[in-house]
Amino acid sequence: MTPERHLYGPDHEAFRETVRAFLAKEVAPHHERWEREGVVDRAMWRAAGRQGLLGMAVGEEYGGGGNGDFRYSAVLIEEFARAGASGPALSLHNDIVGPYLTTLATEEQKRRWLPGFVSGDLITAIAMSEPGAGSDLQGIRTTAEDRGDHWLLNGTKTFISNGILADLVVVVARTTPEGGSGGQSLLVVERGAEGFTRGRNLDKIGQKAQDTAELFFDDVRVPKENLLGEENRAFSCLMANLAQERLAIAVGAAATAEEILEITTRYVKEREAFGRPLAKLQHVRFEIAEMATECAVTRAFLDRCVTDHSEGALDAVHASMAKWWATELQKRVADRCLQLHGGYGYMSEYRVARAFTDGRIQTIYGGTTEIMKEIIGRSLLG
Repeated sequence: MTPERHLYGPDHEAFRETVRAFLAKEVAPHHERWEREGVVDRAMWRAAGRQGLLGMAVGEEYGGGGNGDFRYSAVLIEEFARAGASGPALSLHNDIVGPYLTTLATEEQKRRWLPGFVSGDLITAIAMSEPGAGSDLQGIRTTAEDRGDHWLLNGTKTFISNGILADLVVVVARTTPEGGSGGQSLLVVERGAEGFTRGRNLDKIGQKAQDTAELFFDDVRVPKENLLGEENRAFSCLMANLAQERLAIAVGAAATAEEILEITTRYVKEREAFGRPLAKLQHVRFEIAEMATECAVTRAFLDRCVTDHSEGALDAVHASMAKWWATELQKRVADRCLQLHGGYGYMSEYRVARAFTDGRIQTIYGGTTEIMKEIIGRSLLG
């Protein structure tokens, strides 16, 4: 039983129906094939653009929706999560890369990139993680040397979502010898740039339809006009945008947990053991009761965080709380629901099995659970 929610209005719920129709037509019939192929069709991105699912917060003068209400993004994230559609990384495009382009880009850059961003013709990615630097952004080794009329970019990035499909990659690079929090900049590398190559599409245990790649930059000449924001100010921009990224991950995590719990609740009512439905066993009832309560409490907190963020009031600490709690809940619910399915839960054709493997990354990317706790702990203890 899900408590009544007061987060969304009629316009948000109408948008939800649009998203559901899009999923039924453009995603569900193809997702199993995308899982086998390891990448989503570019046609899906263009269809999402035509449906108004990309660049909702982008200004109307660039073709976007002109609506910065994060609740629309939350609806989109929830519905993709409930559908188990882990392949199309629309939230990465909209909620993680999008803010860099809308808040940091010059007018010339916006006119060059945002129309394609909105239409789905330009798929985006952000390249932070490196083989030796994951959550530690200050440890980034990729360098960009000022050569007068261009930057000379060298380095390697890994675990980059949309890495195969991306036409625009926002790259975090050191632009001073010492690097660190005061010496990093954001450079936009475009598809086809000489010296920019993509490694293998990484073989993951879950989210197999989502292309995730290694990126290599070997003496890539990045035009000066592709500097995003101010030189040597990337770290503060990254920190400013991480709250929305972490909230987006949390919203998807909670929606997935709720969906898997609903599926499992139906399953234990129908599945019999020892001559009666599993739901008649006290242990099973207690398991369902505990998960339902945890999901309800998490939902109340997250809805408040979404409201605060839509009003510009969500801080890094509460975003970190939301991210670690919701993703750990998702992991825990997927594990317990798989157990309640017995042997069937281990079969990949069952939704709970895919949720178990797809969701395991949630406590890692966007900042690990341990990093989230460190952020919270520092805020309380100094």
